[in-house]
Amino acid sequence: RAKEIKTKLGTLLQKPDSTIDFIIPYPEKPEKLPKAQKPSPEEALQWRDSLEKLLQNPYGLASFRNFLRSEFSDENAEFWVACEDYKKTKSPVKMAEKAKKIYEEFIQTEAPKEVNIDHFTKAVTVKNLVEPSPTSFDMAQKRIFALMEKDSLPRFVRSEFYHELIK
Repeated sequence: RAKEIKTKLGTLLQKPDSTIDFIIPYPEKPEKLPKAQKPSPEEALQWRDSLEKLLQNPYGLASFRNFLRSEFSDENAEFWVACEDYKKTKSPVKMAEKAKKIYEEFIQTEAPKEVNIDHFTKAVTVKNLVEPSPTSFDMAQKRIFALMEKDSLPRFVRSEFYHELIK
């Protein structure tokens, strides 16, 4: 059984023959904060208690990612965004391509933007990638969300980035 999973995973993780490889764009420079969508101070104040509300607001997400980038710790937010995009993918071919890209960028050992997940979560995620589905990354995404909520959000709330928003 393990050998069968390993074979399927090996097939999934091989480079496709086509030269068109799906790439999820990850901007290196700070994201432009959309002026029109700047939240009211009241709305921004709600983000102190709800990472979910922060991540659902385009301005909040961009602010949070810029803050994390300033701390050299934006891989968690990037992974979360990549998972959200992945879950909206309808085509099985595109889903497999995105799954491979997310795995290579964030999950595999020594990945360029490896996220900090425990071995069990990594093993479950790898097993889920044998047959990619919209829920393949759910466990890892939940772990990373919890990490950001516990660790990154409190730092963001104390930051200059955030204090500018609630003035």
